Amino acid sequence: MSEKKTPRPEASGIIGGATTSVALFQDRSVDLSVDLAGVVLKNPVVVASGTFGFGREYGQFFDLSELGGICCKGLTLHPREGNPPPRIAETPLGMLNSVGLQNPGVDAFIRDELPFLRQHDVTVIANISGNTPEEYGVMCEKLSEAGVDMIEVNISCPNVKAGGLAYGTRPDLAAEVTQKAKKRATVPVMVKLSPNVTDITEIARAAADGGADALSLINTLRGMRIDVNSRRPILKMNTGGLSGPAVLPVAVRMVWEVANAVKLPIIGMGGVSTGEDAAQFLLAGASAVAVGTALFADPFAPLKVRDELAAIAARQGLSAVRELTGGVQPW
Repeated sequence: MSEKKTPRPEASGIIGGATTSVALFQDRSVDLSVDLAGVVLKNPVVVASGTFGFGREYGQFFDLSELGGICCKGLTLHPREGNPPPRIAETPLGMLNSVGLQNPGVDAFIRDELPFLRQHDVTVIANISGNTPEEYGVMCEKLSEAGVDMIEVNISCPNVKAGGLAYGTRPDLAAEVTQKAKKRATVPVMVKLSPNVTDITEIARAAADGGADALSLINTLRGMRIDVNSRRPILKMNTGGLSGPAVLPVAVRMVWEVANAVKLPIIGMGGVSTGEDAAQFLLAGASAVAVGTALFADPFAPLKVRDELAAIAARQGLSAVRELTGGVQPW
């Protein structure tokens, strides 16, 4: 009987002038491929938007083709400088950020970054944010024509026509921006849901009614830290998005609720740093997971999550990791 675990090439890189490496192992007895709205991922682990840039930096540590997918840094129709610093703050078991969608704009991404990503055998997911539903439509058309595999629509952005109210906080606005995106896109559209609502299933149903092909959740939870000596908020913008292990139980609960409310494939995210974290999301109903904040502490986190998830599936006698999806057995 052959050995199930086969050594993979070492992933290596430079951190602080010192070479680091990690031996990668993948259980070959388990099929890791998953189908996400017709897009086949070689494994269910993608990297979350805003945590991986456009892949160039992390590509110094390992072959980007090892990933199930790359969800690129959030794009806007025009370049944005982002918010003034300080815009990152550590928290117990996580971090706050108010980076403010700093990015080069969709045209620069298509010209300068997409050709680099296309050198790798990896699913490319473009994340977009807009001030109006029309902006979402324009970006969907541009990115579809450029050849991305999927578009993730961030509806946590303020709608300037609705007095700054975020699209993701009201069902009618969520449905409107989804419809605009779908009308102009020729690739699958995935809507990223905000947790900063009373009932996330209402927004999920609205996105589904608007034609969404898939959903991703959760985006960051709104939080705040205050310096007790200066009596000022630590972040220049006062509040920011909370991510990391602290949000994991909230995210798993919301994925479970949404999976029971709509019949769309889901990418679950929020505090994933181990294979067990990922397995929880899949059991709750997700088809894939995204690793984000964990990358800041360990560049190899998504590869470790992938291999730990494969090991869990193998221990449970599964032939494919997708057999975990929706397998939770409530009391």
